[in-house]
Amino acid sequence: MILSGPAGHAEEGLCQDGGQARAGSGLAEVGQAGFNGGGFGADFECVSDRRERVRALHWLAGAVALAATVAAAGGVDDLKTAFEAREFAGSDGGKLLYRLLRPKGYDPNKTYPLVLVLHGAGGRGGDNWGQIKDQPAPFLALAGDAVQDKHPCIVVAPQCPGGKQWVNWPWGKGSYSQDKVPISAELKRVLEALAQLRTEFQVDARRVYVTGMSMGGYGTWDIIAREPKLFAAAMPVCGAGDPSRAPSIAKMAVWAFHGDKDGVVPVSGSREMVEALKKAGGKPRYNEFPGVGHASWGPAYATERLWEWLFAQKRAE
Repeated sequence: MILSGPAGHAEEGLCQDGGQARAGSGLAEVGQAGFNGGGFGADFECVSDRRERVRALHWLAGAVALAATVAAAGGVDDLKTAFEAREFAGSDGGKLLYRLLRPKGYDPNKTYPLVLVLHGAGGRGGDNWGQIKDQPAPFLALAGDAVQDKHPCIVVAPQCPGGKQWVNWPWGKGSYSQDKVPISAELKRVLEALAQLRTEFQVDARRVYVTGMSMGGYGTWDIIAREPKLFAAAMPVCGAGDPSRAPSIAKMAVWAFHGDKDGVVPVSGSREMVEALKKAGGKPRYNEFPGVGHASWGPAYATERLWEWLFAQKRAE
């Protein structure tokens, strides 16, 4: 399958000889480790085509840059200090644990973009830390100087309780209908917490973003469809949503990611959402990683110019 976005933004796809440009075991290891392990490598099969070599090197450059961010940040445990532990009381009487990163050099006389990060199933619990520790790549990037110096931002990392989901739908089934799946209590509390934070901090209302992986990928698609006027851009990774809601988010900037060998969340979940957005007049970006399984958040968050793209997006008035 050819990976494509707006005109001029083709991504890794088919080799000219018909084979796939496929990342080998090194890529899978990076994704599974969430860039929290030791060294890594990537062996690419069928990259005889020059363009595919270039694209493979672009991914590797992104992976190296993210690894450098990890090293510069001093490791995942340092994020405990960077991200303040908080608790929000929902209108339903339930609580939401979350962590908050304040912008570098926060000035109450300025406005800042806000990034909501929805974790996957492995981060669930009640310790208010697993949501970051389990899949740290986006948090390391957003807390790093490379992002904060150029794009100081507020980062919100809520934790879904054990046994709960951002979207009450079996992950292995892919697309679903919001008419049959009401918003979860957990995601409703997230929206309420965001509303409260927008009164506490100077948030740029035109630059509220969301990204999430796996269970959080589902949550990303779900929350933007339920609140299309809140978010300026979304980056769902290996998730699925309700294709019938595409017209309401067609004007939103979306960059989706999935591995074509995902055995947990079917790749059809992303494909169907992207296709529905295109039919509705949208121009989503979509990277599908050949040969990659469920842990596509590794290469996704190492994508070149990912954060530059995100912070350039503004919600239309």
